[in-house]
Amino acid sequence: MRSVPPCARVFIACVTVAAVACAVPALTPRTPWLAVALLALLYAGCEQAPRFRIAGRRAPEGMGTFFPVLLAGAFLLPPAAAALVAVPGGLLAPVEQRPQGVRRVWRAAQLALSAWAAATVQALLGGLGAVTAADFPYVLVPVGAAVLAFCCVLSYLDSGILAAARGVPPVPFRRRGVAAVSAAGRGLLLRSLAPVGVHGLAGLMMAVLWRSPYGPLAALLVLLPMYVSCWVFAQYHHERNAHRATIRALVQAVDIKDEYTRGHSERVGQASMMIARELGMDDERVEVLRFAGILHDVGKLGVPTRLLRKDGPLTPQERRIIELHPEYGHEMVRGIGFLGEARTAILHHHERLDGSGYPYGLVGHQIPECARVVAVADAFDAMTSTRSYRRARPVAVAVEELKRCAGAQFDPQMVRALVRALERHGWHPAVTADEPGPHGAVPAARPAPVRADKAS
Repeated sequence: MRSVPPCARVFIACVTVAAVACAVPALTPRTPWLAVALLALLYAGCEQAPRFRIAGRRAPEGMGTFFPVLLAGAFLLPPAAAALVAVPGGLLAPVEQRPQGVRRVWRAAQLALSAWAAATVQALLGGLGAVTAADFPYVLVPVGAAVLAFCCVLSYLDSGILAAARGVPPVPFRRRGVAAVSAAGRGLLLRSLAPVGVHGLAGLMMAVLWRSPYGPLAALLVLLPMYVSCWVFAQYHHERNAHRATIRALVQAVDIKDEYTRGHSERVGQASMMIARELGMDDERVEVLRFAGILHDVGKLGVPTRLLRKDGPLTPQERRIIELHPEYGHEMVRGIGFLGEARTAILHHHERLDGSGYPYGLVGHQIPECARVVAVADAFDAMTSTRSYRRARPVAVAVEELKRCAGAQFDPQMVRALVRALERHGWHPAVTADEPGPHGAVPAARPAPVRADKAS
């Protein structure tokens, strides 16, 4: 346990002792051992699910724990017996990080306590009889309370071990009830309620079928569609993580090449997202606009480094070379399907409403909406960041410049959206050059006039 911090060791030991204390009352002949053994064996098999293949493909990493069997045990068994169901699967679950033994013990204890809490709440509300009699819709009340208890205990223990690993004592429960746990626990609870709720419904179906004349074999029919749906969902998240890794690699390459604009891409992505949300775009388009902002300068990978790092003014020929970067960027990302309309933003983010922009001199609404969003975000961050040829402008000055250029260079609607977002959330740009400063902003006394069209 050398790699486990002392506070975390104590926390794991306490949770393990509590789990053992909850499970010990089941060690009597009156426990329905056949049901416990079947459910424990089934859950242990489900924990090995990520090692299985569907259509020749292994399940993606991060598929998570398969809760329907645990919750079915909580709905069917006494609390102590329900805690036992989680132990074999938790101890046998695949673990990649070390120390593996400690992590397995922790997972088994955590799940045992969560299952015990769910079964206890359901028993207090008379859920055992309601499940056996399939008393709908009344059965949904104790089952819903049990799922909530399961989520609360699981989330609180997760936040507790994270706090203990950092050497901070976990924040205890507060007055606002079972949902009011520590700040981290509340966040975990809110994120887990929906998926665990779906698992809870599947567990309820398993429990009802288990008690029906069709018996335990019929209950197994619930697991296959649940496993397939979990596999597909995990595959989706796996692909999203791969997309983000691709974008991070491209952005890092640009940052390394153009050291004076390091961090600029991420900030433009953030500003683009702020504008998109202010315009009321749906979450999918907001994400696309974030990608567009982050990758808007990826074409600079095709521009000679000496031009990007040049301290003095550019010659007309050098400027024409740099102005090719939107086309370079569009060509680079043309085959990345998940970017969608972000590709057109990369190509057109230097177009101007009056037609004097590049690369194609588009006018007004000929410029795609996403490109008009990124153009404002790009100019705003460039003006509020220190560059090799000038110092940062204050936010208020940059906003006034955007307003002045609205209608000729920038879409007024996008400028107004950014202004509203800044009034609500503020802006704290990070340092993009070697000069230190609070929140990345270097105070500038009357900077030299720089038009917004130079900000990129």
